[in-house]
Amino acid sequence: MKSITIKGSKRESVGKVATKALRNAGMVPCVIYGGGKLVHFSAEELAFKKLVYTPNVYTATIIVDGQSIQTILKDIQFHPVTDRIIHADFYQLFEDKEITMRIPVNLTGTSPGVLNGGSLRFTNRKLKVKALPANLPDFVNANISALRIGGKLTVASLTTDGYTFMHPDNTVVVQVRTSRNATAEDDIEGEEESEAAAE
Repeated sequence: MKSITIKGSKRESVGKVATKALRNAGMVPCVIYGGGKLVHFSAEELAFKKLVYTPNVYTATIIVDGQSIQTILKDIQFHPVTDRIIHADFYQLFEDKEITMRIPVNLTGTSPGVLNGGSLRFTNRKLKVKALPANLPDFVNANISALRIGGKLTVASLTTDGYTFMHPDNTVVVQVRTSRNATAEDDIEGEEESEAAAE
């Protein structure tokens, strides 16, 4: 998985007054947990742009006073009026410890059902996976080339490489449903296949 680097400075004071002063200066108060000892730091709000305002998922390399810490963003808070980032929580990663993350699903191929007028329902655009940090994927591929009208892809039909899905096997990821514009081509082909199987 790709990583974003954020440079920060340790916070000596974590009180309300100090926190408000940081925000007024365009800084975001942050904390890293999971490593036994909390690490309080602040970073420029602009440093979060590539990490937050994107459909992609990244790990975050936090550099605080020369120390490099591998993390993932666990929680972020926005101001209710201005939408500015007011706080961020990071979880420290370890090479030998599995982590759970929600990974975006990338659809590949072209669905015959959609070409015939069916409606594509992308039910789960992100899936929760568990893996060692080195095995976390940038995205999960879901090939829809075989999806006809009425067809669906479940978690069980997706391939994994070094990670495990944290969903039941029958969880629907994407499906093609009929619509008013759908042609009868899929139905005809299905009948032909059934007749051929009967013979």
